[in-house]
Amino acid sequence: MTTATDTPVTEGSPITRLIIVGAVTIALLFAAFFLYQIAQPIFGVIMLALATGFAIIFGANRYYGARFIFPGVSAVLIFIAFPVVYTIYIGFTNYSSFNLLTYDRTVEVLTSRGSVDPDTEQPFAVARDGDQFRIWLPESGLLSDPVALDGESEATLLPADEPADLLERRDAIQLRAGLQALTLTTPDGTIIQNASLRTFGTVTPDYVQTGPDTLTRFDGAVLTANHEIGFFVDENGDQVPPGWRVGIGWDNFERIFTSEGIRGPMVSIFIWTFVFAIASVVLTFALGLTLAVILQWPHLRFKAVYRILLILPYAVPAFISILVFKGLFNQNFGEINLILEALFGVRPSWFTDGNLARVMVLIVNTWLGYPYMMLLAMGFLQAVPEDHKKAAALEGASPLRVFFTITLPQIIPPFLPLLIASFAFNFNNMVLIFLLTRGLPDIPGTVIPAGETDILASFTYRLAFDNAGQQFGLAGAITLLIFLVVAAISYANFVAMRRAAQKRSGRVSA
Repeated sequence: MTTATDTPVTEGSPITRLIIVGAVTIALLFAAFFLYQIAQPIFGVIMLALATGFAIIFGANRYYGARFIFPGVSAVLIFIAFPVVYTIYIGFTNYSSFNLLTYDRTVEVLTSRGSVDPDTEQPFAVARDGDQFRIWLPESGLLSDPVALDGESEATLLPADEPADLLERRDAIQLRAGLQALTLTTPDGTIIQNASLRTFGTVTPDYVQTGPDTLTRFDGAVLTANHEIGFFVDENGDQVPPGWRVGIGWDNFERIFTSEGIRGPMVSIFIWTFVFAIASVVLTFALGLTLAVILQWPHLRFKAVYRILLILPYAVPAFISILVFKGLFNQNFGEINLILEALFGVRPSWFTDGNLARVMVLIVNTWLGYPYMMLLAMGFLQAVPEDHKKAAALEGASPLRVFFTITLPQIIPPFLPLLIASFAFNFNNMVLIFLLTRGLPDIPGTVIPAGETDILASFTYRLAFDNAGQQFGLAGAITLLIFLVVAAISYANFVAMRRAAQKRSGRVSA
């Protein structure tokens, strides 16, 4: 009798497999070449490495076992490890909204700038001439020779009558690239170029490249490329934007620790982040556990109704609840302030007072988080033996003492990993801050965007994406510090949990 385990495991046709591997590898190599062609060399290298690994692992039988983990490992390296490493790398550069370009592109942008002489500027129209085009200047009655408008070209203007086949303005705009590369010479020898979507005129370059690392400005000033800061600078040391990306070593970290305008708000935000995460965990745990204990009371009627009502905040999407609370806490028209004014005659400034804004954030986060803790607590409370509670009650212990000496110690160990996970989640709970307060109110006296309710994650986001200066390099440096802090906290929690487990196992053995 033949069983399933006796049936030999056979692989598909080697030729078919090699054809499929070859086709996928060629596709990946083509993608790597395409990424390199569009000036994305880093992603091209990643795609090349992926193609090489795929060809080796799926092409050779000796790596058969690695085929099962290759997709997962590749995904981890590309979508987790690479972003982390790249973000850390950015922290050692001057990458910002002023330093987005490469050096060559910066030179190209600066030398393409020009000033238009208003005395020579005049409107134009484009006329079709077979497969080519002519430029018509109606004010001077000049018509150019036929040109293709498919690259850099020159043409001469001569007096002529208005051509018949003039293009509509929207059709002429589609030829903008060719028009910008066109140079026209008038009968008196004046050279004019495309000055705007509607005019041609004499364009004087603002900058002319006069050396490998030098530009000459229209006023005669010489600009020198400073590759340490990634800008062209004049004789006075003034920087001329745009700049280019360069490595600056530890300068971003030095700014963080030496600039009072950065260090001050960072320390405040760092402390508030810990307070926010810890307070959120404590409040949600305390409220959730309290409600779970109340719902466990055997004499309580309509338990099912209460459970449904208390779980509702967990069922509603968080972003909807946050936006609802944003309206409720509105300082002028919110229901909360209307009630407080009617009862006590006060209208708290929830969004303009830093301390009240932080209290509001904790209130909203507690509302969002307590149902999760309540559901967990209801399950853990069911696992506490009733005999232990009855024995303590027979010894004369009060219900409160029974809870703190019998019930709570037995549910804390299974709760601990979940509390740590909740702390880690709230430590980076940018969605709440972003939707509720956007980090406001701002901290006065700072040189970077920083708010009273910002946590480290929202602060880094605002620094990188929600600021006119968009300092990606500085944000990358702060991200590295956050990564080190969270890694240290995670490791400390891991060590504490392992030691607690060892102690519990030692007591069980004893």
